[in-house]
Amino acid sequence: MSAELSAAAEEADSLRKTLNDHSYRYYVSDAPSIPDSEYDRLFCRLQEIEKNFPSLLVQESPTQRVGDIPLSHFEEVKHEVPMLSLGNAFDLEELGEFEKSIQKQLGDESPVSFTCEPKLDGLAVSLLYENGKLVRAATRGDGHTGENITSNVRTIFSVPLQLMGDNIPQKLEVRGEVILPLKGFAQLNQKQEEKGVKVFANPRNAAAGSLRQLDPRIAAERPLDIYCYAIGWMEGEPLPLTHGEVLAYLKSLGLKVNPEAAQVKGADAVAEYCRNMAEKRAKLAYEIDGVVVKVDSLALQEELGFVTRAPRWAIAYKFPAEEALTQLLGVDFQVGRTGAITPVARLKPVSVGGVTVSNATLHNLDEIKRLDVRINDFVVVCRAGDVIPKVQRVMMEQRPDNAEQIRHPEHCPVCKSELEYIEGEVIVRCDAGLACQAQLKEAIKHFVSRRALDIEGMGSKLVDQLVDEGLVTNVAELYQLQVEQLAKLERMGPKSAQNVKDALDKSKQSTLQRFLYGLGIREVGDATALSLARNFASLEKIQAADEEQLMAVEDIGPIVAQHIHHFFQQEENLKVIHALLDAGLQWEAVAVAEQASESQVAGKTFVLTGTLSRFTRQEAKAKLQEQGAKVSGSVSKKTDYLVAGEEAGSKLSKAQALGVIVIDEQQLEGLLA
Repeated sequence: MSAELSAAAEEADSLRKTLNDHSYRYYVSDAPSIPDSEYDRLFCRLQEIEKNFPSLLVQESPTQRVGDIPLSHFEEVKHEVPMLSLGNAFDLEELGEFEKSIQKQLGDESPVSFTCEPKLDGLAVSLLYENGKLVRAATRGDGHTGENITSNVRTIFSVPLQLMGDNIPQKLEVRGEVILPLKGFAQLNQKQEEKGVKVFANPRNAAAGSLRQLDPRIAAERPLDIYCYAIGWMEGEPLPLTHGEVLAYLKSLGLKVNPEAAQVKGADAVAEYCRNMAEKRAKLAYEIDGVVVKVDSLALQEELGFVTRAPRWAIAYKFPAEEALTQLLGVDFQVGRTGAITPVARLKPVSVGGVTVSNATLHNLDEIKRLDVRINDFVVVCRAGDVIPKVQRVMMEQRPDNAEQIRHPEHCPVCKSELEYIEGEVIVRCDAGLACQAQLKEAIKHFVSRRALDIEGMGSKLVDQLVDEGLVTNVAELYQLQVEQLAKLERMGPKSAQNVKDALDKSKQSTLQRFLYGLGIREVGDATALSLARNFASLEKIQAADEEQLMAVEDIGPIVAQHIHHFFQQEENLKVIHALLDAGLQWEAVAVAEQASESQVAGKTFVLTGTLSRFTRQEAKAKLQEQGAKVSGSVSKKTDYLVAGEEAGSKLSKAQALGVIVIDEQQLEGLLA
């Protein structure tokens, strides 16, 4: 290396460290130490060096935050450890019940230590660092699979491209919430108005829309921020013992954590924190809709474990819904996927919690009677759980003289078929099935959704067009669509049409669980679909099962069993299933639960660490789960086996300290065999 290049390399390295330090002080600590003009001068000097000496340009340089090449699509990312959702509590009494349930499971009535944090109203993301460098960022997606949004996340100045400190792990996956602060949201909408384009409804929508831009330069123009709240998994450094220590460790690495987080003991202290945060809510620089409460000890978190889609050791307390007064102008009746007729109130537009609301649910006929609500009434509207608008109550003292009774339709508002009134049920249904265009549209939207067949590009408006144009009369006909047909539709062109066709072809390689869920059987969610797949292992056996055999599956009661059995007795449904299979939909064989129970690994808890050479971690995890094993992300006294690959880190040390059996890949293959 020449003397000139060596000096330039030394100066560039010094500038990068200085700029990263100042970025941390400005964007994370909110304590800038130099004027903006001085930062700009240092930044320009680094750009100059990297331009003159291209070999010195590195990906984690502050000058490389914004890429200049728009993406054609977002790649799919499989999360090593699922990003789960949380259960909700809507009043402070439920927090006491939450603590009691934990005490009961632990067999200990002592007050539980919790960490409380504001529940940010943003978009959950995963950040992956290798040897301190940001290598990937992904959306939460369905919790198991997300989208690669690295180029957009790199534009967020509070996301370090290079971690700080001395104790940097070899690999670190961090969970965080990307938000758009209120000040930035106001500035963004002002710019939208100046351009004459649609403004964003709320900061959350703006943040989510920014992260899903294929051109990172658009995301870079928006003042996004992030707060990190958890470690998904880590290698090369010992995992902290408590959640509070996790937050402190993340902060030491230069990652932004919420300064409002606090450790408290017992449900009463949690309730007090929630009350204080509710009072402080309006003064914060960002929107929150509640408080996240977590058991502080990571060992206790491991012991408490998970239910289907949520941890037992955490809960989200949701603030009481915000309310507003407006007038009910009319009622529309919508038809759902299962034919349910739902009354929807048309309202004089009103702002509720920062969102303009013009429609709200009335649920069903019983709710209309209970409220005694009428057209032209003045009503109080709230956002239930701060999400779904609903009519809360009627202002009887303000009832106008022209208030009219709400009359339920006698026929389906879409297909004009007879409506089905079932004794004992409050829901009225259209019994036309897929002959009703509304039900057909909703059935297709369900089939193509992320948790079902996950057909990218098949959005709501495209589905509406396909049905309205008569191109699709059932889900199987999606696979008969040609690029030429798609390209002729509104807002479609040859490239978009080809992308949709490719997505349809890709979806043919699915799983039995996704297929069952996508069929839209009443009361069958993805958890029930998974139970069916694991217990029967094949579609044919599920189709042949009677109600008694179906009720033998965990969590399936008589009503759900009746719906499943009835679905597979319908000739029209069987025709669609055969057509889907003829179109090429297929999946790998599923291990039968009874066979899995005979395996050497059934019921055992495994942890995978290090680099595996014979198969990927995801493949190893899938093979273990197929045979009834549990796969955890961290080592505890309940771990039966640690599978150690090359460069195994802190998990190996912890396993050895706890006396956990350590095996290699060859021994794992022996157990699986």
